[in-house]
Amino acid sequence: MQTSHYYLLLNMPNFINKIHGISLVLLLLLCNFPALAQKAELPTPWTEQAKKEEVPLKEYPRPQMQRTEWLCLNGKWDYRGGKSAPNALNPQIEASFEGVSQKILVPYCPESYLSGVQKKQEINLWYRRTFEVPVSWKGKDVLLNFDGVDHDATVFVNGKKIGSHSGGYDAFSFNIKPYLIKGRNTIVVAAYDPNDGKAPSGKNSSRGDYTFSSGIWQTVWLEPVSSTHIKSIKLLPDVNGKRLKVLVNTIGAGNVTAVALSGRKEIAQSKAAAGTYFYLPIENPELWSPDHPFLYDLKITLQNSNGSIADEVVSYFGMRDIKLASLNGVMRPLINGKFVMQLGLLDQGYWPDGILTAPTEEALKSDIEYTKNAGFNLIRKHMKTEPQRFYYWADKLGLLVWQDMPAIWYQNEDTTATRRMFRKELKAIVDDHYNSPSIITWVPFNENWGAFDVKNITAWLKQYDPSRLVNGNSGFNNNPPYQKPYGDPGNGDFVDTHIYVGPYGASVPDDKRAASLGEFGGVGLFVRDHMWPVENNAYEFEPTRSALTDRYVFLMERVEQLMKYKGLSVAVYTQTTDVEHEVNGVLTYDRKVEKMESKRIREVNQAVIQAGNDLNK
Repeated sequence: MQTSHYYLLLNMPNFINKIHGISLVLLLLLCNFPALAQKAELPTPWTEQAKKEEVPLKEYPRPQMQRTEWLCLNGKWDYRGGKSAPNALNPQIEASFEGVSQKILVPYCPESYLSGVQKKQEINLWYRRTFEVPVSWKGKDVLLNFDGVDHDATVFVNGKKIGSHSGGYDAFSFNIKPYLIKGRNTIVVAAYDPNDGKAPSGKNSSRGDYTFSSGIWQTVWLEPVSSTHIKSIKLLPDVNGKRLKVLVNTIGAGNVTAVALSGRKEIAQSKAAAGTYFYLPIENPELWSPDHPFLYDLKITLQNSNGSIADEVVSYFGMRDIKLASLNGVMRPLINGKFVMQLGLLDQGYWPDGILTAPTEEALKSDIEYTKNAGFNLIRKHMKTEPQRFYYWADKLGLLVWQDMPAIWYQNEDTTATRRMFRKELKAIVDDHYNSPSIITWVPFNENWGAFDVKNITAWLKQYDPSRLVNGNSGFNNNPPYQKPYGDPGNGDFVDTHIYVGPYGASVPDDKRAASLGEFGGVGLFVRDHMWPVENNAYEFEPTRSALTDRYVFLMERVEQLMKYKGLSVAVYTQTTDVEHEVNGVLTYDRKVEKMESKRIREVNQAVIQAGNDLNK
């Protein structure tokens, strides 16, 4: 124990005498072990459940490429972190854990309450845990999968460096079979995250608005595969052609069989060589939409040259089509050939207990369910990505998703490195989430934050993924004060302004782009005992739940006018939940209070969407 702790206890008897019911021993423990003094500043309904889980977030993490055997490595790991920890940027040898007793609950970042660490802005982070390979995996290759580590990760197995990865939002894996030993094996992960705004980080950086986060923040897991196995799949629905375009990338050569099913009924089968595009015919396709989120099942089998099965995965896909076209002389986005007014919430995906990571699967799903039940049909996933299971629930429940790219902040410093990193990570994020039918629009830049080469990047993204729309710079009318604005790139699929409170002042369509109100609203309500303990703010305030509901209904009636008479096609209200100092959510930050009257919200949302449907007549 440090001398200062003894001084506090032994030289302040009057202070000690005033503490009723707390023993000297307990106070000593609290001084010596700060983790014991941690508290959840704002617990969610799932906080205690998550804290007690031996293996948190244990659901299969990759719904669109599932295998039957796997092992979740979430749970308690040994942990060293902070500026005093050994340098974790591409180390050649692993750090020593001698004398280290601190544990961290993976996959919650160390800045979070749920991690059990709760330290501010870790930079050098070291994790260690042991595992045993199941006997049934004997002879198999073993993939060690990381779904998200911020930002530079280096991995050691049994003391040997096996590889590194740079990027906070895309998944990566290593084949660790050559490094495994019989019995107990040890993994060490070094994660380096300077939070300096020179890597894609969104709100999670030096200029971000909220608590920073670092290190492992999504599931870590193992799976056994044959030496010849499926590496990735790419699925592209072709509604007009009544077919699904498929690409199966593999490690090792082989032949692929793909089977599409509707329920238990096989509806199509195709065979091809691995690594080549082929088509599955889908006659009379049942189309995916927010009103009818129908998903086909898909089974993909990889055969060796002798016909034996090398690998098999199950997946799903949705047959849907998104494009721009003129409707009654107005450029609008069409889903399956019809205009659907896109009415959504700005969804930042922050949690008071897990920060970037939802405490449980139920919690992750709850935000999507609330959005759907409140009559919205769109989520704009703002400045971060989510685990694959988030998009699975959006696919399954039927919500459109606009996916933002997390911003860099200092794009004009070290431009060769920072801009290359942004482009690399943008491509990786698109690849990771390419197969999700709910994602209909990519948003590479927001309000000129970290904006550079917007016109070229927008054009590249349109070319790289022509199956979706691209909003090159959402809210190009807004600009951070520390840089020169890039402004409207003039290309892409949307002309998009942000108006607070709005909605008047929103963009109007031009002859090539639809009009989007990428953010508006932001009206706040104080809800005592459900706010983050900082000074809270919003763009404007209402005094009561009823008044806030009235204000929202009024705003939506004006949105309907803009849709009918000014060509508006998308409106995104800020926001799903309060986030730390911001109290302009539809839900409180702890998800315990609905701040508006949900029945009235649903009624007006559905009325506006129906008015949009009527424009197709």
